[in-house]
Amino acid sequence: MTVYLGDTGGIELKRVSAQSVKATLLDGDVSVIKRRFSFEEEVIGTFISGDHVDIATVDGSNLVLIDGHNFNDWRGFIYVDPLGSFRLYDSFEKSIAGSVSNALQLVESSSTQNLTMTTRGDTYRPLASITSYEFTTERDTINTTHLGSQFIQQYEAGLIGGQGEINCFWTVPELCNPDLCNHGEYAAYLAQLCIRLTQGADFFGRFFVYRDENPYGNSVWYEADCIVTSASLSIEPTQAITSTINFVTTGQFNLLTGMAPAFLLQEDGSSLILQEDGESRLILGE
Repeated sequence: MTVYLGDTGGIELKRVSAQSVKATLLDGDVSVIKRRFSFEEEVIGTFISGDHVDIATVDGSNLVLIDGHNFNDWRGFIYVDPLGSFRLYDSFEKSIAGSVSNALQLVESSSTQNLTMTTRGDTYRPLASITSYEFTTERDTINTTHLGSQFIQQYEAGLIGGQGEINCFWTVPELCNPDLCNHGEYAAYLAQLCIRLTQGADFFGRFFVYRDENPYGNSVWYEADCIVTSASLSIEPTQAITSTINFVTTGQFNLLTGMAPAFLLQEDGSSLILQEDGESRLILGE
């Protein structure tokens, strides 16, 4: 009998796409020296550092914002400061750190621009600093006494739902040495999801019960759409700050086994290629 240890698991998160948000960029809203800009509209709580976004002009004219960029739209990653201003980056890792030196150089516009900013579902990334997590599946039974035989066959199995709890150290990029921290999601992201109003608190999750170090080996994981329901902090003197996040699943979820989804097998079976988009689904046979 094989016994699995808890240190072979982990969690991967994927941010959820949302509808476009319309915003107005006025002359003077761009700080070239600090490489940041802001909108006239209130956007605090709408976007989160690390979001993969599309910024485009409403009328199709050239977007006057990034130095040397002469198109009507731009795609990349954003950093959001405490005041709701943005910096733009060409990679997720740089956007999480939010440094001025790595931000894209901006230019000022001489006229008002009506823009749309849309978040995009990006790749799965590991959740950092996890100490433990629970994933519970449950089935609610339904009273079928007063239903006809057709409905009984449909509902007598009950409704399946899932929920869980994640315990981790409270880590945010600003307090973490970039050379020592991995470039995954932090506990701060889940806490921000819980209070984000415009786009909701949902995310895609992969909860690994066991992940084989050999890419060809068999792994076991749950895959589900989730909503953060609560995020709490535990603060004690001389103790590390920890965070507890509770979530529930929405829609269908699966318990999967087989090759970990980060890799795809080539046809010749000799090597592996990286699955970058995280969207494909394969059924692997013997």
